[in-house]
Amino acid sequence: MHSYPHQPKIHRIYGGPSISLFIPRVLPHSSMHKPVFITFFNFWSQYAFNHLVLFVSLLIVCSSLPSLFCLPFMAPIFSLFLSFVMLSWSIAQGQGPPSPGYSPSTSVRTVKFDQVFRNLWGPQHQRADQDSITIWLDKTSGSGFKSIQPYQSGYFGAAMKLQPGYTAGVITSFYLSNNEDHPGNHDEIDIEFLGTTPDELYTLQTNVYIKGSGDGNIIGREMKFHLWFDPTQDFHNYAALWTPSEIIFFVDDVPIRRYTRKSEATFPTRPMWVYGSIWDASTWATDNGRYKANYNYQPFVGRYTNFKISGCIAGGPASCRPPSVSPSDTGSLSQQQLAAMNWVQRNYLVYDYCQDPKRDHGQIPEC
Repeated sequence: MHSYPHQPKIHRIYGGPSISLFIPRVLPHSSMHKPVFITFFNFWSQYAFNHLVLFVSLLIVCSSLPSLFCLPFMAPIFSLFLSFVMLSWSIAQGQGPPSPGYSPSTSVRTVKFDQVFRNLWGPQHQRADQDSITIWLDKTSGSGFKSIQPYQSGYFGAAMKLQPGYTAGVITSFYLSNNEDHPGNHDEIDIEFLGTTPDELYTLQTNVYIKGSGDGNIIGREMKFHLWFDPTQDFHNYAALWTPSEIIFFVDDVPIRRYTRKSEATFPTRPMWVYGSIWDASTWATDNGRYKANYNYQPFVGRYTNFKISGCIAGGPASCRPPSVSPSDTGSLSQQQLAAMNWVQRNYLVYDYCQDPKRDHGQIPEC
C-alpha cells in the first residue's frame, strides 16, 4: 500500500466531457526520461465548440448586414463546425479497447458480501448489505474490510464506483495482502485508485510487493493507468487473477497488466487475505503529496458490489486450481486478449516502473 517516491508528472489540458487523446511529449522538468503524456480531453470537441461560438457570433453580427456580405464567411465556418462535430463523434465511438474475446468473470459466481468479508476497521464508517458495501473517510476515520479466509491463489474481483470531485490524497482500494501475518515482511497485490483534483483524471495503480519489498526499503512494482471511462459515473469491474505462474489485472474483463513469475524471489507465493479500504494517503497519493486530503469535501465515499471471489483457500486441497484466464484453458492469455492489453498499455499506461531510469534495476530483476 506504499508508493515509490519517483512518480511521473502528468500534464493535462481539458476541453470537454467525452473524448481523451494522449499525445506523448518529453517535458524537461519531468522526473522521467521516457515520454510522459499530455492529455487532450475532448480535444476535437473543443474545436467544435469554438467554431459554434464563432458561427453564432457571426450570425448575430450578420443579422444587421446584407446577407450577400455574410455568406462568404458563414458557409465555410458552418462547414468546419459540422466536420468537427462528426469527427468528434466518430472518435468517441471508438475510444474503448478492442474486445478481449473472453470474460473470465463469467466463470466466477457472484458472492454476497457477508459470505466472504467482515469489517476490519472503522465499522461506523461502513454500511453493508448482503450484496454490497459502502465505506467512507472523514476527518475522524476511514474504513476497511477483510476476507474471512486467506487464499493461496484465485480470481478476486469487485465492481467499484468512485467519488467525483476533489478526492486528492484519498486511496480507494481492493487488494490482497498478508501484512498482518508477516509485518515488515509481507506480500501484496494491489488495485488502488489514487485520489485526484476536479480537473484531473483518476489514476488506477496496480502494484506487487514480495516478501517485505513494501516495508522500509520500498521496492514497489507500480504500473499506473488512466481509464477509457469515468469511474465516478457508474460501477465497473476490477479484478486480479493470481495463479502459481502469473498475476493478471483486469478492468471490465479487459486485461491491462500481466506480471509473470520469473523467480520465487520476485513472485508472491504465501497465502494472502482479500481487503478493501478507503484511507488518507496525503503524503504520496496525489502528485507526490502535493495535493492533500481536504476534509471540507468529506465524506469521501467508495462503493463496492458484485463481488467475484473464486480462490484456493490456504491449506485446502492440493488439487485446487484457480479459474482459467482464457477460453482455451491453457493458463495463458489468448492472442485476442493480448491485443486488447497491448492497446490499453499503448493508450492509457502513464507509468511503468520497469521504464523508470531512476529505479535501481538491480532490485527489480524481472524487468
